[in-house]
Amino acid sequence: MNASVNLPEANLQLLTELQSSGLRLAEPEAAGLSRRGGAGPSDHKAVVIDGVALMVPVHTYGAHRSAFVADAPDEAGVSVLRRGIVPIAQIAFAKTPRFYKLQTLDGVPYSHIATLHGTDVLATTVLQTCIRYESRKKACKFCAIGQSLAAGRTIARKTPEQLAEVARAAVLLDNVKHMVLTTGTPATPDRGAAILCESARAIRRAVNLPIQAQCEPPDDDAWFARMREAGVDTLGMHLEVIGEAERARIMPGKASVPVSRYMEAFEAAVRVFGRGQVSTYLLAGLGDTPQRILDTAQQLVRIGVYPFVVPFVPIAGTPLEDHAPPTPEFMRSVLAPLAAMIREAGLRADDIKAGCGKCGACSSLSSFEKVAA
Repeated sequence: MNASVNLPEANLQLLTELQSSGLRLAEPEAAGLSRRGGAGPSDHKAVVIDGVALMVPVHTYGAHRSAFVADAPDEAGVSVLRRGIVPIAQIAFAKTPRFYKLQTLDGVPYSHIATLHGTDVLATTVLQTCIRYESRKKACKFCAIGQSLAAGRTIARKTPEQLAEVARAAVLLDNVKHMVLTTGTPATPDRGAAILCESARAIRRAVNLPIQAQCEPPDDDAWFARMREAGVDTLGMHLEVIGEAERARIMPGKASVPVSRYMEAFEAAVRVFGRGQVSTYLLAGLGDTPQRILDTAQQLVRIGVYPFVVPFVPIAGTPLEDHAPPTPEFMRSVLAPLAAMIREAGLRADDIKAGCGKCGACSSLSSFEKVAA
């Protein structure tokens, strides 16, 4: 287990405030890489503060009103972060990766196949359509999986060959360290596991890159072993919202798979991938109380699942675009005790082989983990 370190309290406070409040950019174009729409962290920008990579909202309504503003970066790529007019820190932004300049032989830009998340993670939505999203009555109200497709920034289905080609280039040109394969949910009992298997198999033949796969729990737990055999190192199955009433209201289609089924699937998946190599997203700020989140996290930790709690960020164009993100105080009330829980269980982010929990940029949880008990 890694040793704890003393992180300055002001650093933790700043990281948590930035993710809740967002950031205004004095010169948006000068700051380079950012992302709108899509299935994963969106309307964000990767910001590096004291060596910590953090996804910070920059395109949301709240971010446009934030007290935090970043000056245009200098020649070295360093920007001054201000609260109002007061300088408080130096920050840097993730650079546009070199592989974005390339395209396949049939003319598909590499950036339409996979994108850089954080500073060293390659991510893709293999299937950019979803049975949940196609029906307004069933769609998750926070999801923007169709936006990037409608805007022409991605393609509906990435082939295994395309993914392998881009993954190899991202490793060689931009020193990418691990990869996330997520998917919209198809109308098949495997919930997308089959697509993830063929994708992972092709990628691992092309390049030695740790992979996380993400999908809803498949009907048959045998898919976990199949994914592992295909080259998947870690698995994400995302609860997102815990309370049954909140689940039914916010993500009515996905709520048809009850929390109890997720718990059964988590136990089966941990037997295949190992403790700490299965994770779940929990979105703070959508109705679950801090105590409910922590009680569920305790249950997950006992199973061996890493509970990746992230602040909800409203995405423009979704039904929840005007929903306020959680306050910094709310996040601290969850993340501080959760980090202690994770340390005690030996499920640290640093020990995850690949994926969102290892990257950690969508939450300040991993920074709380590094605070000495």
